[in-house]
Amino acid sequence: MTYSAFMFPRLIAQHLVALAAQYPVITVTGPRQSGKTTLLRQTFPDKPYVNLEAPDTRADLLADPRGFLARYPDGAIFDEFQRAPDLPSWLQVLVDAAPTPGRYLLTGSQQLEVMSRVSQSLAGRTALLKLLPLSIEELAMAGIAAAPERLLHAGGYPRIHALKLDPAQMLADYFETFVQRDLRQLAQIRDLALFERFVRLCAGRIGQLLNLNNLAADTGVSQPTARAWLTLLEANYIVFQLQPRHANLRKRLTRSPKLYFHDVGLASFLLGINQQSQLATHPLRGQLFENLVISEAMKWHFNRGRRPQLSFYRDSGGLEVDLLIERPVHSLAIEIKSGATVSGDMLSSLHRLAALDPGATGIRMLVHGGSLNATREGVWLVSLSDFPAALTHGESPAGAR
Repeated sequence: MTYSAFMFPRLIAQHLVALAAQYPVITVTGPRQSGKTTLLRQTFPDKPYVNLEAPDTRADLLADPRGFLARYPDGAIFDEFQRAPDLPSWLQVLVDAAPTPGRYLLTGSQQLEVMSRVSQSLAGRTALLKLLPLSIEELAMAGIAAAPERLLHAGGYPRIHALKLDPAQMLADYFETFVQRDLRQLAQIRDLALFERFVRLCAGRIGQLLNLNNLAADTGVSQPTARAWLTLLEANYIVFQLQPRHANLRKRLTRSPKLYFHDVGLASFLLGINQQSQLATHPLRGQLFENLVISEAMKWHFNRGRRPQLSFYRDSGGLEVDLLIERPVHSLAIEIKSGATVSGDMLSSLHRLAALDPGATGIRMLVHGGSLNATREGVWLVSLSDFPAALTHGESPAGAR
């Protein structure tokens, strides 16, 4: 099966093209199998493609960098470029001599390693984009109108939807490959079974305040080890932390972040959800739905070439709002409920926060698991499928970023 079999329309493509007309290097990061290679090869079909995961190709580059790069005078796509750590330094020399826009296109799956190399050698010479798994918008553009339960089970990895794969099987293979290959390259983890337990325990804590001491104790490792492992998961786009809002209010606000997965399907797999039917009564269905909505908000921004300003609100008095999106005009406060029925008490936290912090609640929104789209008591009631359109509609007329 060739890469062309997995083509989906990707919203980020138009921003990729625009930036390639301005910068000599474009760097696209994101989790493995999110579609980075396909995106670049589809958008720039005339560019030579170099896969640095191939040992012989990588050996050629490392043995003679000047000679290797001379084969591509007009540039190329370098896939998984973190596998050749000195490549950015060699590219710096070449683009400084001939800064042709869109000359080199790089992909990388290891966030911290990629950013370190880029900041050292290609600062000011490269545009940075992040490509996460398929969003609800992109699935809809491909004619896939997935129900919430399907999205919670399958997640967004393109292969699952393109080939109609069993999500549990594909994600099991994905996770095993991550543990067996990527971890052995990045870290010396002696007990892989213990690490797998740690990741599954992380999945059991989605939507909760992160307590590293408890997570470490439940895993059976030290707190520094748990912190290092969490950093490793973040670096490989497995998990992310949602930070709390810090505001000058007469309230004691939490300082702990919340933990989420970039792909909710992977979180479901790690929780032992092998069949979609299990989600209806699963005790963490609400947290998984919350994870899905927050990751969709992140994708919405990344797909438009923006850096999302996302947070949540929680204070010592028990007031909590799931997601805040900061914007120059019309910031959003969003509550997330997985139920299909909307009740009045679901709106109370949004009203209370609006009274405390009007600047964070320019638009109040309830995203739910049903089909209702309406306005009630000044709050937008938005179904999951219409959430991306609501984010667009909620922008200022000038589209301020």
